[in-house]
Amino acid sequence: MPSNYLNRELSWLEFNQRVLEEAQDPTQPLLERLKFLTIVSSNLDEFFEIRVAALKQLLENRSDAHGPDGLRPGETLAAIRKRAQRMVTDQYDLLHNTLLPALAEKNIFLRSVAELDEVRMEWTRDTFRKDILPILTPLAVDPSHPFPQLLNKSVNLAVLYSKPGLQETTRHAFVQVPRGIPRIIALPTAQSGRKEFILLSDLVRHFVGEIFPGMKIHGAWPTRITRNSELYIDEEEAQNLLLTIEEELQKRNRGAAVRLEIPEDCPVEIENYLLGHLHLSPEDVYRVTGPVNLTQLFALTEAGRNDPALRDAAFTPALPASLPGGPADFAAIRQKDILLHHPFESFTPIVTLLENAAEDPEVLAIKMTLYRTSGDSPVINALIQAARNEKQVTVLVELKARFDEANNIAWARRMEEAGIHVVYGLVGLKTHCKTLLLVRREEGQLRSYLHLGTGNYHPRTARLYTDLGLFTSRPSLTTEVAALFNVLTGRSETAHFDELLVAPFNFAPRLVEMINRERAHLRAGRRAGIFIKVNSLVDKQIIDSLYAASQEGVSIDMVIRGICCLRPGLPGLSENIRVRSIVDRFLEHSRIYVFQNDGDPLIYLGSADLMPRNLHRRVEVVFPILDPEIRRQILEYIQPTYLADNTKARFLGPDGLSTRPPRSAGTPRHRVQEDFLHHYVGATLEMPFPTPQPAAAPQGATGTAGL
Repeated sequence: MPSNYLNRELSWLEFNQRVLEEAQDPTQPLLERLKFLTIVSSNLDEFFEIRVAALKQLLENRSDAHGPDGLRPGETLAAIRKRAQRMVTDQYDLLHNTLLPALAEKNIFLRSVAELDEVRMEWTRDTFRKDILPILTPLAVDPSHPFPQLLNKSVNLAVLYSKPGLQETTRHAFVQVPRGIPRIIALPTAQSGRKEFILLSDLVRHFVGEIFPGMKIHGAWPTRITRNSELYIDEEEAQNLLLTIEEELQKRNRGAAVRLEIPEDCPVEIENYLLGHLHLSPEDVYRVTGPVNLTQLFALTEAGRNDPALRDAAFTPALPASLPGGPADFAAIRQKDILLHHPFESFTPIVTLLENAAEDPEVLAIKMTLYRTSGDSPVINALIQAARNEKQVTVLVELKARFDEANNIAWARRMEEAGIHVVYGLVGLKTHCKTLLLVRREEGQLRSYLHLGTGNYHPRTARLYTDLGLFTSRPSLTTEVAALFNVLTGRSETAHFDELLVAPFNFAPRLVEMINRERAHLRAGRRAGIFIKVNSLVDKQIIDSLYAASQEGVSIDMVIRGICCLRPGLPGLSENIRVRSIVDRFLEHSRIYVFQNDGDPLIYLGSADLMPRNLHRRVEVVFPILDPEIRRQILEYIQPTYLADNTKARFLGPDGLSTRPPRSAGTPRHRVQEDFLHHYVGATLEMPFPTPQPAAAPQGATGTAGL
């Protein structure tokens, strides 16, 4: 009998399958399909680096514990292998049979060395000798040279060679394909409008003999190793967290190997040689029929950037008229709360408010949390300028933001040098909340202004992720955020929150309380219902609370982009729960919680997903929407538009698989992100909010096959 819970890792793989389906979708612009294909590979890399690595460690520690889904670590790894291998096969089939031929029809070609004519072969030889050969270093393996430390996710040629002579003995060596130069090289072409490229790894492989002069080359095969990339830090023992993380980062490229990718033509001898030195098994090998690193093909998406037919239509995010800029923004926020909906509305007002605060003589203090931000961040620059203008600036930088640790260390040092008070949060907790607090002197009194969001203070991802942000000066909210900053900076150990839901303090119990309140409303004959939009749902306590609400008849709609361990549609348990996933042009990232509450809805936005780490091991802020107009916008437009999507929405079945229900003839087409673009960008914000009808879930989705 299957468990009532889906396996977390296999649910994630099914999410990545939905990303792959976007690459397979012939209605997508061609270069967007290629982009989605590379995202699938990038996602898989992180999955192996973190999740598969963790499962392997459990096996090494002889752990036989099973999760709520009933699978033990070894069983989960076997299921991952089977599912991931099928996904990888589908990726390469799509690349060779569909995408590359379609690119060729658009005069964009990815060439192999064997296809080059004599003129371009000579060009590639000259390019290799001038621009590549001086960078390369062969790493021989012999009694005086041990097996090298091959870096995480780097492409290395495994070379088999020998020295000509009477006793010719084959030897092994490695050549790392350099990371500091473009992975895809543009070839010269005499034909106008024609673009041709070659992989750097193919170029190095073809001319590998020049790296070993006087030697006989028996073959060279590109290989790619994925390593355990989790950081292991004892914060209580760390005297200096920043230095400790820097030291750990240096080890990341040298973690234990968890996956080996090799080409289909790689000899078994080379495979076994690598497995022996990397301490891997044949189940960890993925043989591929093409480049061992598909993420490098993202560079091809720039090849046709001037052809609008090959890409999603460009757009300029709307600038809300309610935020005119300068000191007038403070007056606007005092007058009413203001909601921004990214990427349809611009991130610029947040940067502008910070820049104005940095120069405004009446602004006395700025407090902010930073989890991720961009390279040349205008946010950082504004904070530094504020410090130079002698304002009290405090920034909590989360050094443990996965794969952004090095960037955040660099920002922390730069801000400290500018006189900003930089803190690193609470021991044992990641600070994931998105908060900005400004304190301003007005008419002899201090007034606080607040921005709370679902997404990072990252101008680039604000154009790629769907997020919501709130400007407010409500004392009930600003006071509680100020108290939270006191906790984060160590000035107090606890704080009481009435309005805010703050993990790990009161978020989980208040969420369960609100779910149970909907059950009570329904039992009493009052209106009840739940809408939740998050990235992931994993926490067993929350799932069980939702199951209990469903069993009493509470109608529950959820939009969950990624992992979902809840099985919807199980008779007697979850038949009143519908789970949609939307994967589209923008990464769905906003978190929305709505409880019907007998006609007086409770509406919350925030940074928290429903995973144990978010509920118990991170500092998260989920904040109420109190302004009547914003409440109406969410209830009458944003929530219904998500539920009406019948183009990109896929419904999760109890078997853990997602299906896109067919749209019946005559049914209007709704695609939530497209509808938002038309609403915010293509029309004025004063237009009435439409109320789309929810899309119907597939009929008869009551299978019981476990993942």
